[in-house]
Amino acid sequence: MAVNTEAYQSIKKELDAKQVTLVAVSKTKPVEDIVALYELGQRDFGENYVQELVDKQAQLPNDIRWHFIGHLQSNKVKYIAPFVQLIHGVDSLKLLKEINKEAAKNNRVIDVLLQVHIAQEETKFGMNAEELNTAITEFENLKMANVRICGLMGMASFSDDMEKVRGEFCNLKTLFDASAAKLATHHLPLSVLSMGMSGDYAIAVEEGSTMVRIGSLLFGARNYAK
Repeated sequence: MAVNTEAYQSIKKELDAKQVTLVAVSKTKPVEDIVALYELGQRDFGENYVQELVDKQAQLPNDIRWHFIGHLQSNKVKYIAPFVQLIHGVDSLKLLKEINKEAAKNNRVIDVLLQVHIAQEETKFGMNAEELNTAITEFENLKMANVRICGLMGMASFSDDMEKVRGEFCNLKTLFDASAAKLATHHLPLSVLSMGMSGDYAIAVEEGSTMVRIGSLLFGARNYAK
């Protein structure tokens, strides 16, 4: 399936009106599809796999803002540190330290989101509320100069029960507000709450999301054959 131009323009208009950032999730999709959305004005793209992101970044315009939205292993941070715009899935203090180290090597400050586990499925990554609080405290204590916590990210349960999904988003918004209040005392504002994907983004926006990650509505079903 080619890029769904009509869906993109409709979703973008809807989100722009609510000042919500659209990250087009382009994992497994060819460079040509990314170019098609780029030519419509899209600049934020999300990838889940380090090698695929590195390969695409080398082939595409420099003004694309690349988001890494998958589970990131510490030993692979170095490959995306020179150019990544935002790392969504920081789920441990160890990973936060590694990003800070690699950002320093590249003379950059890398923006990150702390990933919170809000779904009931065990396969999802992320911190619980206690781990989130500890990570924020340690971040403040360690004075990491080359990484900036911009907000939180979470994935709701893969479920047809939209009230359950709404409740999970609501819980994440509560944690976001508490974290923002804590970091504000150190003059570290949180501005990004990344939650919502193709099947649930409308509910996420209603519950306070400022950034959504949409793939299949724009690009069609993914091809994992490769």
